[in-house]
Amino acid sequence: MARRVTELQVLRTVSLSPHMVRVVAGGDGLAAFPRTEHTDRYVKILFPLPGVEYPEPLDMDVVHAEYPREQWPAQRTYTVRSLDHDAGEMVIDFVHHGDTGLAGPWAASAQPGDRLRMLGPGGAYVPDPDADWHLFVGDDAALPAICAALERLPADRPALAVLQVDGPGDVLGLPARAGTTVQWLYRSEAGGDPESTQLPDAVRALTFPTGRVHAFVHGEAIAVRDLRRHLTRERGIAKDDLSISGYWRRGRDEEGFREFKAAERTEQEAARPVG
Repeated sequence: MARRVTELQVLRTVSLSPHMVRVVAGGDGLAAFPRTEHTDRYVKILFPLPGVEYPEPLDMDVVHAEYPREQWPAQRTYTVRSLDHDAGEMVIDFVHHGDTGLAGPWAASAQPGDRLRMLGPGGAYVPDPDADWHLFVGDDAALPAICAALERLPADRPALAVLQVDGPGDVLGLPARAGTTVQWLYRSEAGGDPESTQLPDAVRALTFPTGRVHAFVHGEAIAVRDLRRHLTRERGIAKDDLSISGYWRRGRDEEGFREFKAAERTEQEAARPVG
């Protein structure tokens, strides 16, 4: 991921649902933001800590070299829902649940002119036009990437989407295309826990079409771990046909999630046979 900081300004915000806020940003900094093919194109949004003075313009290389780690800006990872250099607009959709978290409350209160600073973009997935069909599985956090991917699917390729949100009021209008079957899951019908998941059971119950699938599966880390085992071992999906990872971890903020992922990688490395 590029280390150069892109600085934009909020142009407007839109409430998409009770728990999703769209932030549209632009400004001179957008011209240098790279064009990439990935539909899971993501950025690391930077939130400077109150009371800490940073170099202007913000330079993360300087911050990392000269500031103690506890004074580095907080980072939150978000998918770019859409990017239009000609119109001068970048769209990022934020899940928010009241005052919980950092980025969601920021988005809910953002005003035109507010600064939006980020690193990126990253990304690794784009729908394979040669696949026979496509599978999309995700919760609220994955919806922007899934919507971007649906817009890029070949018109003659069918798709199954299993999507989880809090309740019926959180259902978003998906890109209109023939051949897409969508199953919405509601946490409100399973106890209402905002961190619960119904995705693994719903995917196990699916009847898959014939042919080679290209799958995009992202959401809560423990649910994704369960889905990875099911899709690779029980469904036989090849590793190269599966984009899958956890976007977040129940009970942890992003800093805690990074620690969880690092510990998980260490555990996996230790479990590998030697020689």
